[in-house]
Amino acid sequence: MEKRKNVLSCIQPTGDMHYGNYFGAVKNWVQLQEQYDCTYGVVDYHAMTMPYDPKKLRNNTWELIFNLMAVGVKPENLFIQSLVPEHSELGWIFNCFTPFGLASRMTQFKDKSAQNNEQGSDDSISVGLFDYPILQAADILIYNADYVPVGKDQQQHLELSRSIAKRFNNKVGKEYFVMPEALYTDVPKLMSPADPTKKMGKSLGVKHYISLFADDARIKKQIKSAVTDTGDTPAGEISPGIANLFELLKACGKMEAHDSLMEDHLSGSLKYVDLKEAVAEAVLELSTGFRARKAELQANKKEIKSQIKASSAEIRKKAQQTLKEVKELTGLMNVRF
Repeated sequence: MEKRKNVLSCIQPTGDMHYGNYFGAVKNWVQLQEQYDCTYGVVDYHAMTMPYDPKKLRNNTWELIFNLMAVGVKPENLFIQSLVPEHSELGWIFNCFTPFGLASRMTQFKDKSAQNNEQGSDDSISVGLFDYPILQAADILIYNADYVPVGKDQQQHLELSRSIAKRFNNKVGKEYFVMPEALYTDVPKLMSPADPTKKMGKSLGVKHYISLFADDARIKKQIKSAVTDTGDTPAGEISPGIANLFELLKACGKMEAHDSLMEDHLSGSLKYVDLKEAVAEAVLELSTGFRARKAELQANKKEIKSQIKASSAEIRKKAQQTLKEVKELTGLMNVRF
């Protein structure tokens, strides 16, 4: 029987999970578990690269764990990054194999630095923010991932991981690290219901994302008030707001309703209220199930936390073995474990 390939993907614990997160990445995580050996990390070290509150970080980490399990991620595939310190140790080793010029070309550092400057001063731009793509490479390579599900905006970081793996292999004279490949899947790009020209996300404020676990009233209100037509759409074209609602309906799997309403749109008879009603029903159907599952998990909070600590410890064994072999190859000392 052919050995299953390894998939690695990680997510930062930045708070509430929304439908952009779910359809853009996490739903895919759930499906990949059936075909691959999957390792999924909640990377709290990465969350420290921007200004943060320690208590909120810990709470957000556990909140995200419960959210991921509620939508179908298996607990045995989950780990919390700070419970696997080998990530940061391998990250330091990789620092010493990465040219400064190569790290300087990471565009997200420039983007996030600009965001930090808008929120404060240069003092809030940490070395960690500059260096986090190196740690991200360690996250990927420490488990010898064959595939990494990525969006186009993460392609540059995956290429950095491949470059570091190649430099390491050349330096030690051995094809040690697997060259991870991008795993592209067809995922919808959901936009803000309040401004459909911008991607759905928490950084813009609560009006700009639909929470996976919000109550019915909030979800209905957000969809009912979603921007539809601003009046500047050229004749014969679909406005960004309407296109976004159709995309959300399609993502929810309601293709019959989608196709019927699209016919109405093409014939010029579409009523926005009907489209919004269909989208609200589709989203509420999903959220109702997610909330129920999360409530079950939270009723056994202590047991779930113990389970995730155990899965992190089990996953850590793979990281420990990789780090042991890396230290042997690089002339470093090993502590017996």
